[in-house]
Amino acid sequence: MRKITAGLFISLDGVVEDPQNWHFPYFNEEMGQAVDGQLGAADTLLLGRKTYEGFAEAWPGREEAGGEDAEFAKKLGDARKIVVTHQDLELPWRNSEVLRGDLVEAVTALKNEPSTSDIGMSGSVSVVRQLLEAGVLDELHLLVHPIAVRKGLRLFEDADTPLPLKLLSSTTFKTGVVHLVYTKDEEPPTGDYETAKESLPQSDA
Repeated sequence: MRKITAGLFISLDGVVEDPQNWHFPYFNEEMGQAVDGQLGAADTLLLGRKTYEGFAEAWPGREEAGGEDAEFAKKLGDARKIVVTHQDLELPWRNSEVLRGDLVEAVTALKNEPSTSDIGMSGSVSVVRQLLEAGVLDELHLLVHPIAVRKGLRLFEDADTPLPLKLLSSTTFKTGVVHLVYTKDEEPPTGDYETAKESLPQSDA
């Protein structure tokens, strides 16, 4: 089964909205490699409508311009792009199509397609939330920036129950950005204060 991975730029206070307004000062070669490894290496991209429209407006022109980001832009252009939307959309970017049917069922079917490449996601917060909750998202890549944005959409909404996650890896960049990779924890730890206090330092006296 193919893996599906999602990448998000996120602030210390959990904001994921409009990262172009605050994350570029922290973008370095380490982050570029992380983004390319998660998104650029995928042969299929799963994108929400807003993310798709933003990408389709920006990346084809960057590919055509032939600048330093043209190679990455071509990777995105060549990938199969599947858009999650309930609206009738024009899909001007090559290799684009609309996801049909129930989200979780359709994504599960995508994961079962024969391929050795991951399915990559970027942004698309509402889709990420649904797939993570359903246990369909295999890896959540959070590039945590050392800044409190203090306004804007946050990754996690208020809910009646917590969502336990398991840390798969952690890498600290020179800029102070921390690349954290999580998956949903299907067997979260349990305990209360009575068990926690056993880990407190004990006096020898």
